[in-house]
Amino acid sequence: MAKSNPRNGVKNSQRIRLFSLALIVATAVAYLPAWNGKPIWDDNAHITQPELRSWHGLVEVWTQVGATQQYYPLVHSVFWIEQKLWGDSVLGYHLINIFLHGFAAIVLLRILLRLKVPGAWLAAGLFALHPVQVESVAWISEIKNTLSGLFFFCSILAYLNFDQNRSRVAYFGSLALFLFGLMCKTAIAPLPAIILAVLWWRRGRLRLRDDVVPSLPFFGLGIGAGLFTAWVERNFVGAHGTVFQLSILQRCLIAARDFWFYLFKLLWPVKLTFIYPRWQISGAIWWQYLFPLTLILLLALIWRLRKKNRGPLAAVLVFLGLLFPALGFINVYPFIYSFVADHFQYLACVGPLTLFAAGMTMALDSIAPGKVLLRPTISFLLLLTLGALSWRQCRDYRDIETLWRTTIARNPDCWMAYSNLGSFLSARGNVDEAIRDFRKALELWPNQSKDHNNLGKALVQKGRIAEAMDHFQTALRVSPEDPDTESNIGAASLQQGDADEAISHLRRAVEKWPLHAQGHINLGNALLQNREIDAAIAEYEKTLAVPFDHAESHYSIGTALRQKGDVEEAIVHYRKALELRPDYANAHNNLGNALRQQGRTEEAVHEYEAALKSEPDSILAGNNLAWILATSPNASVRDGAKAVQLAQRANRLSGGSDPIILHTLAAAYAENRQFSEAVNAAQRALELADANGVASLAESLRSKLALYQAETPYRDSK
Repeated sequence: MAKSNPRNGVKNSQRIRLFSLALIVATAVAYLPAWNGKPIWDDNAHITQPELRSWHGLVEVWTQVGATQQYYPLVHSVFWIEQKLWGDSVLGYHLINIFLHGFAAIVLLRILLRLKVPGAWLAAGLFALHPVQVESVAWISEIKNTLSGLFFFCSILAYLNFDQNRSRVAYFGSLALFLFGLMCKTAIAPLPAIILAVLWWRRGRLRLRDDVVPSLPFFGLGIGAGLFTAWVERNFVGAHGTVFQLSILQRCLIAARDFWFYLFKLLWPVKLTFIYPRWQISGAIWWQYLFPLTLILLLALIWRLRKKNRGPLAAVLVFLGLLFPALGFINVYPFIYSFVADHFQYLACVGPLTLFAAGMTMALDSIAPGKVLLRPTISFLLLLTLGALSWRQCRDYRDIETLWRTTIARNPDCWMAYSNLGSFLSARGNVDEAIRDFRKALELWPNQSKDHNNLGKALVQKGRIAEAMDHFQTALRVSPEDPDTESNIGAASLQQGDADEAISHLRRAVEKWPLHAQGHINLGNALLQNREIDAAIAEYEKTLAVPFDHAESHYSIGTALRQKGDVEEAIVHYRKALELRPDYANAHNNLGNALRQQGRTEEAVHEYEAALKSEPDSILAGNNLAWILATSPNASVRDGAKAVQLAQRANRLSGGSDPIILHTLAAAYAENRQFSEAVNAAQRALELADANGVASLAESLRSKLALYQAETPYRDSK
């Protein structure tokens, strides 16, 4: 019997280490455009929310279903740690995802080498660099995939050790790793079936005592976790309703079509997109039966070939097994807008990619056995091509606007892309384009209460209250139990100046939905406008006891306290808001106002500057800072040139017809010794103030106009 050469083992270990290092570097380079990609879609909901950033919040992540968007406590514990390490800086989140993906590919390599699969090196490279993986790796939220995937592969590797030496440590280690993976994403629940498929491929048979019985605890964990996730998806995520009422026939048609769709994207990864068109599934359309029929033919063919080569059947079983949670037999929320997504086949692609790598390796070795460089050269070129495609695909994920515009370009009928793009544009202040996008979303899916609400809110911003009310009423008819609608009607009434009507609607809303935080905020705003300050504060404080952006809660309390005259306590709440959301422009601005009231001018300047850093187009912050820089009695604070620049920008952004901003612009010109411009701006402001009946402002402008005509700048008394 020939003895193994220790040098060969050392050499192989060195090769594995060098290849692993090269694979990590190649993966990091391929994903370079995603390194600083801004949060997209639900990333901000997954990154630990302010109310969960304490130790108590970490306990809630584990003990309270609904505290996080999905109940994956290990993932959200990682998010909790990441938030402590680098806050809201995206680089850290992206690098963790990229390296988890790279390490998963390395563990896959070790599994395939252990199984002596031809082309193991190429298969690991394909898994790491294939562009269908970009969605999972470049999307911060999908650490669910990369982390659970790493646990998945580590569990299989440990189980193979158990299969070889029957070590209890290896067995329970594999079981523990599987449990950790399930706490990241239950899509790995088919793991025990995958292990059995691999063992069958390896030996050609399964042994009841040695193979099947040890897998039973794994099946128990997987099935239990899967059922729990299905319950969470239905009751907490929203995977229920008419769109999920599919017959068994429809679900089978979806599953077969999914199989061929994913396989085609692996073979020809073109026109990859974040959201694919949602198919219209019908048993009355003859050609839809071609998908299950061809799948059955494929399974029959590879079943007949199993005695000659078990590889194809094992690969297809792995592919189908890992796709099963997303094949349509279990309701998951994304089915509302599409039955397929690239991240659904993150692990499943291992089957076809490994089969392809093995087939290519054996084919090249048989065609040109003496040409040592042929196979590495072709493999390198293939991986280089896929890496380049991944690099290009990553650019779609650089920010939310790019993602939705790219999705619309590739899937023009995607109502959800229009809806989310509209929400983004509305928040950014581009209300006209947002209205067009909301209308397009409703054209594609009319019975969508969310977009009727969104369109209504955008119309309110434009002052088109009657039209907005029509959409709110439609939303109420579509979803009578949607708490946002009643709250929006109240907010619109407040915008009309009818505080009593607003309060009436909003009281009904919070009585019916006491945990609806935005309803309490809106009611507080209405009460505040009605000068019921203590009642407003009480409503704002109620939001502190429910899941919500508590930065807005503290901001609202601070604003009410400032109106009440309690400036010191208002400052405390503004600072609490900024602790929770450091880039909260309005909180910086109002904190600056409060500090200015106390004569703390330099601190106020700092807050206004912080507001403009967070929101460069903030008219309020720009105007407030310009006023201080133009009129401060402290010469070291004044800066006439900068005051003019800020006031001109605020005036341009406001449309040039706001007398208060023109008032500031006049003061800035005067400080900068541009007295003729100061006089012109002050006269224009005075005309507007008189026309609008703002007597106090008009009186103030007359006194300052006299100063500017005498070529004297104005100095504030504070």
